[in-house]
Amino acid sequence: MEDNISADNSLLLVIDIQEKFRPVIYEFGELVDNSRKLIKTVNLLGIPIIVTEQYPKGLGETVKELREELKNSEKIEKVSFNCFNDNGFLELIGKKGKKNLIICGIESHVCVFQTALSALEDGYFVYLASDAVSSRKKSDYDIVLRRLEREGVKLVTAEMIIFQMIEDSKDEHFKEISKIVK
Repeated sequence: MEDNISADNSLLLVIDIQEKFRPVIYEFGELVDNSRKLIKTVNLLGIPIIVTEQYPKGLGETVKELREELKNSEKIEKVSFNCFNDNGFLELIGKKGKKNLIICGIESHVCVFQTALSALEDGYFVYLASDAVSSRKKSDYDIVLRRLEREGVKLVTAEMIIFQMIEDSKDEHFKEISKIVK
């Protein structure tokens, strides 16, 4: 499997970072902070973003800390845990024509897990921002990371992805990205 992630061949998928999860997700604040860094950077680099919300009537909207950065993203409301089981999602991701899928969101052992496996099956290279995903229980988070890595998902951090996208300090966006990650 090639490791050639770049701005022109990638898409960010933000899965179900919703208000009702706030009090119950392990390290929720860190997940939101790292997701925000990733979202700000991909916006700057012109990388498309798809946002999902699992049953928003019951679980609320995407958290307020991310809404502004996601205002130009395409949003899918879903009831299936696996994004690939939603026809609207399949149509949308197919139109993007990207081969690398960067994932952040919750819950890592449910929606993130099922979506990542389906993405691999559909031929995507999957990069999981391990510091921008979580579950209610740390044990679920720990186990799912090991399983996904065995299946072929690349475990990375938000900053690993960010700096791999720009490659060096000569990039025109380097100064602005440096401010984002601080």
